[in-house]
Amino acid sequence: MGFQDRVYVRQQRYAPTMAEWSGVTLVIVLNVSIWLLNLLLTSAFQRPLDGLFCLQADAGWGLLEPWRVLTYGFLHDPDSPWHLLFNMLALWFFGREVEAITGRGEFLRFYCTAIVLAGLAWVASMHLAGGSGARLIGASGGVMAVLAVFIWYFPTQTVLIYGVLPVPAWALGLLYLFSDVSGAAHGGGNVAHVAHLAGAAFGLLYAWRRWDISALTGLPGRLLGGLFTRRTRMRVVRPDDDADDATQSFEAEVDRILAKISRSGESSLTPEERLSLTRASRRLRDREGSH
Repeated sequence: MGFQDRVYVRQQRYAPTMAEWSGVTLVIVLNVSIWLLNLLLTSAFQRPLDGLFCLQADAGWGLLEPWRVLTYGFLHDPDSPWHLLFNMLALWFFGREVEAITGRGEFLRFYCTAIVLAGLAWVASMHLAGGSGARLIGASGGVMAVLAVFIWYFPTQTVLIYGVLPVPAWALGLLYLFSDVSGAAHGGGNVAHVAHLAGAAFGLLYAWRRWDISALTGLPGRLLGGLFTRRTRMRVVRPDDDADDATQSFEAEVDRILAKISRSGESSLTPEERLSLTRASRRLRDREGSH
């Protein structure tokens, strides 16, 4: 199939269903919906969702209510929309580029894992500081992980601070790092700086080591299955097999780049991505010339 026949370059004639939403869209819709529900219930029940799903620093919560280590990341302060707005805007601007690299399923696994690890780091810091009774809500740990992956892959991409000041992405990362380290060292009020730092650290490790969380989630099943199933027969690998794998990998990369152009414009491409498109165009011309 030619590159011009890819799905995302065709005219879309119908509204996508929830199953076709991107991972970023799904997370944003879920966060906004929960915030609106919490807002509606707050006047009558005093923020009931916070009480059921926030993360608590008190000892013993994990044994009886383990869901809190994930659900806290989908709650935001119903008394102010800014907490939700800033997190979702950051997720929209940076998350789409990250999802273009990871794919929808892996992005959702990565995002939820970041929330869990950021929450656990915050609980540990609260116990060390003796902060019993503290509660945590908000997607900031996951958002910071997404931002860290974006900066890893697009360090020189220009971003606008407050929509006004243009800076490279790496400078924005340093600004957040300084703010969170300083806030964590001085006990920065209601901001969970430790959760931010933990999320960012996980994001950097994820990008640096090129982790695949789907491989980890399937590991227990593969280990158990290996006890009860026979080994597969040895496979003879031919040179043509390697060539086919390389072609599929290259076409997948071109798919990602074309999707990025469709979403963010050609100006968002990195020099490496432009080179890949040039190679793809040359291959396509050579293929058509051989017919």
